[in-house]
Amino acid sequence: MAGTVIVPWYATGLRAKRFEPALGEIAAVALRYGATSYAVYKSRDDAYRFQQLAAFPDHIFWERYWEGPEMIDFRARHSGWYQVPVLYGWWDRTAAGAVAAGNGHGNGGSGGGSGGNGHTGANGGGNGRGASVGDIT
Repeated sequence: MAGTVIVPWYATGLRAKRFEPALGEIAAVALRYGATSYAVYKSRDDAYRFQQLAAFPDHIFWERYWEGPEMIDFRARHSGWYQVPVLYGWWDRTAAGAVAAGNGHGNGGSGGGSGGNGHTGANGGGNGRGASVGDIT
């Protein structure tokens, strides 16, 4: 079953600036192991705190990545750059949303075929500005 792994990393003193690009490089390797996406986030409140996310179609793909030679090498090579233990978790998405960028038509519609209002929702109606609490029925 598809899911997302979230790996909390905490860099050790004065190593965050070097750890950040190294983590970005190893995070991208997940794509070679079947990940459908990956991301690395750095906390704005704590410069040493990072979150690595990777979405996989099945848990076995994550296991292959985590136990693969690249990740084993990364953990060994950078073992003094982060705190242990690293306790990752497998998460299921329960809700998601996004705002489409670019055309100024709210939910990303082009205006064509949807009553000219730019709403591309299930009802084909709307006001072209995206949904708000009052729009939801």
